[in-house]
Amino acid sequence: MPNLYISAFIAQHHLPESYALKARKWFSPLAKSLALKQKISGKTLIVGIIGSQGSGKSTLADLLALMLSDKYQLDVVSLSLDDFYFTRQRRETLSKTVHPLLSTRGVPGTHDVGLAITTLRGLSTEGTASIPRFDKSIDDTLPEQEWDQVISKPDVVLFEGWCLGAEPQSEEELLEPVNELEKNEDPDGIWRRYVNQQLRDAYPELFNLIDTWIMLKAPSFDCVYPWRLEQEKKLRESLSGSRSGTRSLMNEQELKRFIQHYQRITEHLLETLPEKVDFLFELDKNRKIITSRIVSREPTD
Repeated sequence: MPNLYISAFIAQHHLPESYALKARKWFSPLAKSLALKQKISGKTLIVGIIGSQGSGKSTLADLLALMLSDKYQLDVVSLSLDDFYFTRQRRETLSKTVHPLLSTRGVPGTHDVGLAITTLRGLSTEGTASIPRFDKSIDDTLPEQEWDQVISKPDVVLFEGWCLGAEPQSEEELLEPVNELEKNEDPDGIWRRYVNQQLRDAYPELFNLIDTWIMLKAPSFDCVYPWRLEQEKKLRESLSGSRSGTRSLMNEQELKRFIQHYQRITEHLLETLPEKVDFLFELDKNRKIITSRIVSREPTD
């Protein structure tokens, strides 16, 4: 990929200049592999990108979309699991009927899995498909008239999400709280058992639609807070003066509580998922890639 494109990408995403080396060394070969997989399969290739909050999933999806479309002339659609959060109203209903912690977006059980399945299947067939969009600044789904429309079947769908591929834990693993949130606000384990049941019952059908898996592996959950704080600051800067404003964005204390919702599943993913993905990139605390592992697998029809 020409340096000009990488430089423009870095400027657009407010990235350090060192990202150019990462893009050329690690992600350019990744894009080549994905393009080859799509060519061999001859169908829409659905690529799952997994990583903890702030690990760089969205940035990688944007970069791969640029590389695949520019260098390989592929039609690419990017979407996020975040776009399938339930509306605020539906989460408030869950908080009253199941557990108060379900008012907070993020964990399994707060996504419209059926809509996500319908959307991915729609993108894999001819015809127009609608892609929902979620606005984190207002903590709600955008009106349907503001959803994106895809009028032709794409070659590649890049689907990123922090808990893609997560598997349920055993009942024994759920007994002990992993942090203060679980200890104080879910002492009976009702919330975490509900989330775990959703992973067992609702999410496998969605995950099975993914053809190829990429993981950005954080060294530990300890990195999530500083990484997520950086995201929040960037979002605040981008929304300054916008119509939605920054009212729904979190301060540091709110963010510390917020990420505790994700700790159990994030730690479980870090332990169980690396051996199951096709492309693994291990990160240090500064998000520098320190090693990678690529498993060559033939695409299935």
